[in-house]
Amino acid sequence: MAGTLFEDIFVVCRLHPDGKKFDRVTRIEARSEQFDMFMQLDVATDVYPLDVGNKFTMVLVPTLNLDGTPDNGFFTQAGRKTLADKYEYVMHGKLYKISEDTSGEDAKVLMNQECKPATQFGPRARSEIYVSFGGLLMMLKGDPSTASRFELDQRLFLLMRSV
Repeated sequence: MAGTLFEDIFVVCRLHPDGKKFDRVTRIEARSEQFDMFMQLDVATDVYPLDVGNKFTMVLVPTLNLDGTPDNGFFTQAGRKTLADKYEYVMHGKLYKISEDTSGEDAKVLMNQECKPATQFGPRARSEIYVSFGGLLMMLKGDPSTASRFELDQRLFLLMRSV
């Protein structure tokens, strides 16, 4: 897929880690299968319901255009195909924070089935990216090489589909 910044399969391991705050929004915690990433994501569950154990593909891209050309920011009803046609849930947002933990003490965090950190000490740093999708938030934590693909204030599309 042209212009893909991140793609992995996630498993939902916990809902509402801090308690349910909104009627139609669920904060999920999920872990990825391939890149050892941890994600917290707010999902409009009246549109896209999720439950513990659900698996989904999550992709972050800068444009929905199939050829990878930049998005002009305007919706057209021309009926042309986009990446959104291949997914069940799509959000558009802005990356507002990138942080990195290089302390080395809590450097490698693995998630067990309940998404609770199982710490392994080592020299690996972890980075976090934060994106706001109109108030629905995402935090993606993992290897710094993943965060190096992103830029502060970058516009992103999040695409999801069940596996």
